[in-house]
Amino acid sequence: MTTPHASLPWTTARRATVAVLAAALLAGCGQSVSADPPAEAGAGDDSAPAPVTLENCGREVVLEEVPAAAVGMHPAQTELLLRLGLADRLAGQAQAGAQALPEDVADLAQDVPVIGDVMPPAREDLLAVGPDFVYSPTTYEFTAEQGFASIEQLEQAGAAVYVATGGCAERRMSAEVTDLFTDLENLGKAFDVQDAAAELVEQSQTELDDVEAAVADVDELRVAQVYVEGTTLSAIGAGVEYDILRRAGADTVYAPDQSAFADFFAATVTPESLAAEQPDALVFSVYDDAHEAATREYLTTTFPDMPAVREDRLVAVSSADVFPGTLGNVSIVRQIAEQLYPDAF
Repeated sequence: MTTPHASLPWTTARRATVAVLAAALLAGCGQSVSADPPAEAGAGDDSAPAPVTLENCGREVVLEEVPAAAVGMHPAQTELLLRLGLADRLAGQAQAGAQALPEDVADLAQDVPVIGDVMPPAREDLLAVGPDFVYSPTTYEFTAEQGFASIEQLEQAGAAVYVATGGCAERRMSAEVTDLFTDLENLGKAFDVQDAAAELVEQSQTELDDVEAAVADVDELRVAQVYVEGTTLSAIGAGVEYDILRRAGADTVYAPDQSAFADFFAATVTPESLAAEQPDALVFSVYDDAHEAATREYLTTTFPDMPAVREDRLVAVSSADVFPGTLGNVSIVRQIAEQLYPDAF
């Protein structure tokens, strides 16, 4: 089974999150950490707080009170909760072995129980920490057939379940970088930390605006986004990955309106078909240094006459940074743009 990364069939998808410390640090650059914990909802007020209702993946998530025992189902989600000042409200951090937290927030999670290592936690392990809010990058983490707690089981146990907007099944093909802003706004409402959430949105929007201004007048390069596992070559043509390239100023070889991406954001392609496109640059996701080295070797030996190879425009990005609902979605827009158009920065 060959898959690009998160939201694809899980065996390779989990491999795509291992050993990505360097990219995880990128996701933390320039982001603030709210040092003060949020005030208790209703503090100084005899009235009970009004329930909060969030729209998520076609569901209504109703919170009767501010969550006090949240679980981040992936380090990207744990990071966001930490940056919102919610360390004291974390009951668990899942898949912590899949990706290191950025250095500036890692210490905040030292005492938070780790559940699931590199895989989503087993049903009993997740329920054992008594969560009242579970925040996940995709719906896969709730696949009962894999031994994980389903959304229904968690709700029956008293936990609200929230999935990153870009990881919702109906959104996966058309996801955008700014879906993260919807998540931050919803988290701000859920935990009564609207100011901290708004600050993260503002910082991220500023970063995207800076890149947009920098690449506004460039001569766009034709860019193909690919994933290589062994000798199997996949093209990426939809979803947040496509939006990332578009925002980085690329003229994309693969796009959502092509038939190959009518039903899924990735498609297996032949080396001959990619060679025929003659892209000026190749962007590819990797899950560790060895995978990056192997991918570069494959691309340079398979396509020696391709402009992307001749001009050494092979841009590696962390698989973790294309997970739905991560600050990495923002940071790699700049990373890719700087490598495509260094003179613009």
